Amino acid sequence: MGFTEIFVATHDAALKRAGVLDGGGSAPAGDAVRIPDISDFEVEQLGDLAGTAVHAGGADYELTMVDVGSDSLLAVPPAMVRALADLLSYETEGEGDILEEVAEQWAAQDDMPFGAAEARTYVQRLAELAGGIDDSERTGLYVWSA
Repeated sequence: MGFTEIFVATHDAALKRAGVLDGGGSAPAGDAVRIPDISDFEVEQLGDLAGTAVHAGGADYELTMVDVGSDSLLAVPPAMVRALADLLSYETEGEGDILEEVAEQWAAQDDMPFGAAEARTYVQRLAELAGGIDDSERTGLYVWSA
């Protein structure tokens, strides 16, 4: 299995980045998190876990196709972007670190290629990316999966 890259971009920039990645090139790092050995399915699992953690379960956390020209590029739905961003500031009453709990639950999913410590780093970075989405700049969160 290859890797999955989650990044912030405008629609046009996301298509260009996907074209570079589809061609085997390496896109500039920028606002991106590259996670080896997972697919878009594991990203959707993270969305479900984050949504449940911030009491926004039941929303649609399914990634959506961006363009018929690329089946490797998917868009993260607004509900998942909000849930991930909320992990940074969600207040709990004595429940501990919600981001840490989501990372541990994600790492415990079947066939995850990393443990809780590495998952925490990924979840932290993804939450920061999601928190940086700016509607006025027409940016979104995208997933490219090999």
